[in-house]
Formats: sequence, C-alpha cells, structure tokens
Amino acid sequence: MLLTPKEGAENYSDIGCGKAALPVPDMLVAGIMSGIVLGFCAAVTNMAAFTIESASAARVLSGVLFGFGLGIIILMGFELFTGNTLMVISVLDKKISPAAMLKNWLWVYIGNFIGSMIFSFLAARFGWPGAGSGALAEYTMKAAQSKMTMPFGNAFVMGILCNIMVTAGVFISLEAKDGISRLALAWAPVMIFVVCGFNHSVADMSYCMMGLFARVPYAQAAAAFTGLGWGNYFLGNMLPVTLGNIVGGAAVGWAVWFCRLRHRRRPQ
Repeated sequence: MLLTPKEGAENYSDIGCGKAALPVPDMLVAGIMSGIVLGFCAAVTNMAAFTIESASAARVLSGVLFGFGLGIIILMGFELFTGNTLMVISVLDKKISPAAMLKNWLWVYIGNFIGSMIFSFLAARFGWPGAGSGALAEYTMKAAQSKMTMPFGNAFVMGILCNIMVTAGVFISLEAKDGISRLALAWAPVMIFVVCGFNHSVADMSYCMMGLFARVPYAQAAAAFTGLGWGNYFLGNMLPVTLGNIVGGAAVGWAVWFCRLRHRRRPQ
C-alpha cells in the first residue's frame, strides 16, 4: 500500500519539521553515517566496474549497486543533504522557517563530508585500491579527476538533473508503508541517475576523496593525473554540484508543494 501523492506531500511536510527540530549533534552524526554509507556504495561500484571495458555496461552495473544506498539511509533514519533539499516543502507549507531548513542543510552537509572523508581515507590508505595489482587505484584516480575537471556549467547542470531523481526517490519511498517497498522505490530513481552519469555531491565526496587519498600510496600512478587536486575538487566539483543539487531538489520540493499543498492555504 502506498500513500496518495497528496498524503505523501503532507507526510513529508511533517517529516521536514522533525528534521528541522533535530539537535545539532543528531544532525551531524546522522550525516556522518550517511556519508559513510555512500562511501561504501562508491567503493563497491568502482570495485565492480574497474575491469569492465564497456563504459555503458560499467554504468549499468554501477547503477544497480549504488542504487541501494539511498534506501539504506532512509530505512536507518540517517540524514542526507541532497534528500533534505525537499525540506523546501515544509518551508512553503509554513511549518518551518528558511533559517531552520538552512541550519539542517549546513550540519547535515558537514556530517556527510566528514563521513565521506573518514571512509575514503580508510579505504584508500589501507589497501582497498590494490585490487588488480593497483589497477583499481588508477581507475579510482581517473574517475575522481574526471569528476573534478569538467566545466563548471556542466557540473552544475549534472547536479540539477541528479537531484531531481534523488528527491523523487526520497519522496516516493516515503509514500510506502513497508521496508521492502521503501527500498525498491528509493533504488529505482538513484539507479537511473547513476546510469545517466549525473553528479551527486555527497557521492562525489567519496569518489573524489578516494582518488585524492590514493595519491600517496600509489604515487607513481598518480603522476599521470595532473588534474587530481583538492583545489580542483572544491571548485570544480563540490561547489557546482552542490549548487546544482540544491536547485534540482528545491525545484522538486516546490513542484510537490504547488501541485499538492498550496490549495490548502486558499480561503474557502
């Protein structure tokens, strides 16, 4: 059984209130855990794809595997910045203030970054990239460089398109009343954006930082990737993709509110 779209919008409007009311330590720790979960997803997709020569086959396999990450986060009640852009619904429904929403976004984003960094450092520095006699390390650094050296406008738009699907996944999964349905409904939109090659700011934290941290133990291979640097990551990926994710998620939140909730505020 699923909620109707209107019931789902009302449900998320209330969920947004709960998210805004979380104490900062809860936001931070729940954000850290989401970053770690998506770190595992990034690692498993790189591990599964690094020997596949067909780019499309590698993307399909990556989408199938990565897609479970959002469902895990939702079922465990963790906090993910990109999904929380739907809190725009609660703001437009006049249940929380913009300041409360931005506070949640800030602390959850910081938590997501810390969790991604922890996972990426442990994976890159303690042997994970050594698969295939170091071929996985090269693949990881190549993937990271490609994400942080694309044109700013491309990264921004890829971020918008990505978070349209992520927030759709969050919304429809929370219309479900059982865990299996929630997992499946969250999985499908995420699988789609991964296969398309769109950019998710929190996933890219791990994809990029695994490559950055792998430069030390695999210095010889890293010499070929001259665009792999923290500056390129912050300005070439993190900034444009995060902004794009905000626009895409906020647009979905506005559309849900406009179609399902705004009429409740009109005088009878």
